[in-house]
Amino acid sequence: MTATAAPTLPALAPPAHGRLRAWVTRAPLLPALIFMIAVTQLPFVATVVISFFNWNALYPDARRFTGFANYSDVLTDPALRKSVYTTVLLTVAVVLVSLVLGLVLALLLDRRFKGRGFVRTLLIAPFLLVPVAAALLWKHVLYNPEYGLFNGVLHWIGGDGAPQPDWVSNTPLLAVEASLIWQWTPFMMLILLAGLQSRSPELIEAARIDGAGSWQIFRHLTLPHLRRYLELGALLGSIYIVQNFDAVFTITSGGLGTANLPYTVYQAFYQAHENGLASAAGVLVVIGTIIIATFALRVVSSLFNEEASRA
Repeated sequence: MTATAAPTLPALAPPAHGRLRAWVTRAPLLPALIFMIAVTQLPFVATVVISFFNWNALYPDARRFTGFANYSDVLTDPALRKSVYTTVLLTVAVVLVSLVLGLVLALLLDRRFKGRGFVRTLLIAPFLLVPVAAALLWKHVLYNPEYGLFNGVLHWIGGDGAPQPDWVSNTPLLAVEASLIWQWTPFMMLILLAGLQSRSPELIEAARIDGAGSWQIFRHLTLPHLRRYLELGALLGSIYIVQNFDAVFTITSGGLGTANLPYTVYQAFYQAHENGLASAAGVLVVIGTIIIATFALRVVSSLFNEEASRA
């Protein structure tokens, strides 16, 4: 009697219902994805392509492919290099000062006192203003040498003989930095306040029982705990300040040595009509922003992991 071989069954295909369900769950995201690609990625690809051409809008027939010549011009041109230096200086000054002020305000708001919610709302308000409106406020309401608040206070204190400086002309870069610090300090305060409120109360209480003072608790417990939050605030603030255009354009119009890289891109594109050079500078700004954003995402990821490990 011969054994009969068992019939081989064909491989089962994945159920069509599962594939249909996967498409149904992803379908609502497709319009947003298509819109994002059309609005952000396609223009960026076009910018990268234009950056390899010598392309002046006034002479469209003379455009030609030049490879990386525009990038070389961005990195070697004295005016562009100065704008890069101004961008770095502006970013470092605004981020550091706003972090320090935000930390001080966060430490104050971490204490319980009457009207704390109202004070917190007032301190957050500058960050909610439109950047152009905030810059106009500083330029006309505060800095104006004839009717500005700063000179009004000087006249009230010193009388008719009090100096009436032109704040924007005398200290142009400091004028831009002050407006950005005022607007970004609330953002840093909120991040650091969230960090302060995530501390372990039991650990703080145990340190007080062991005889630690307020400074020792801040130095050995609070500051190490806030390290990730300080890094996150610095990185997110840097992403914005590197790309800042509103304050420079509104307060100084890029003059008096305040032209940063985004404003230089604006000048090259809209005033000199050098599309290729402006595109190359813009691509470098985007690359720098992506590098900073990568570090920011790593910090956010580490914060989430720490919070998950505590839960």
